[in-house]
Amino acid sequence: MAQTLSLPPLDYFLAFEAAAKSGSFSGASNVLHISESAISRKVRLLEEHYQLPLFVRGHRSVTLTAQGQDLLGSVGRSIDILRDASRSMHAQSDRRTVNLAATNSVATLWLMPKLRKFNQVNSHIRIMLVASDSDAECLSDKMDLAILRGEGDWPGFEARKLFGETVFPVASPAYLEKNSGAVEIENLPGLDLIEVTSSHYEWMDWKSWLYTQIGSEPTLKQTTNFNTYPLAIQAAVDGLGIALGWGHLVDHLLRSGQLVRVSGERYARTKSGYYLLKRPRRKVFSELKIVENWLISASARRKRFSPG
Repeated sequence: MAQTLSLPPLDYFLAFEAAAKSGSFSGASNVLHISESAISRKVRLLEEHYQLPLFVRGHRSVTLTAQGQDLLGSVGRSIDILRDASRSMHAQSDRRTVNLAATNSVATLWLMPKLRKFNQVNSHIRIMLVASDSDAECLSDKMDLAILRGEGDWPGFEARKLFGETVFPVASPAYLEKNSGAVEIENLPGLDLIEVTSSHYEWMDWKSWLYTQIGSEPTLKQTTNFNTYPLAIQAAVDGLGIALGWGHLVDHLLRSGQLVRVSGERYARTKSGYYLLKRPRRKVFSELKIVENWLISASARRKRFSPG
């Protein structure tokens, strides 16, 4: 009967190598984390494939035959090549992961709505997205890119402006139906205003926004407070009241009709903006460049709320 030229399954060779190096089927079982009987069966099938004895079996140990010794040299070299190739592939896979940090508001409201489409086009790239309002965490050495709010000055980083800061009131259509007086800006202080409690003193709140519109600091009837901006926006979507909407962060909710602008086209614009940051000496790999260009392209397609 003619010998087949097909290769046995790889797991037969792995069981054979482990048994040969450990000197027993039980030792191979511990190395490969499969049962001793499975090791014995795979080795037996390998011997049947070549119709040659590969081991002399003892009570609790095995010893290579001359044929087994010859095979081990070739198998060991081949498996080492495969292991090296596998490590190389894993290294390439790790390189394809781009670590991107952003504030909670940008990560949740600006990036997340865009990620699905990016992933469909770039399935070979993984983005590790870290959402944090801690500048130190976003600018850690682990991050390849970061998106932070400021005026463009981060020592040791290249900063590219993605979009400015344009702020205007937003609410759900259902809330406005019940509170038609919201169309007049003078009525806003007496309505249900949604506020964000922030440790950043420069973050625009309702009093400072209304001051830019009416020239005085009003007395607010009541506010509902949240500790993150995404929660405040979700509260507005759910009809709890009126929130301050940051242009570009709420664009997708305006387009979908879940939120509408309140009091016409009134807005306030600050000197701050959202910037894409990277270290100038950081090693650039192709996947990182693709993600960077994607973010810059998304910025270029943004709606302009006002000059600048």
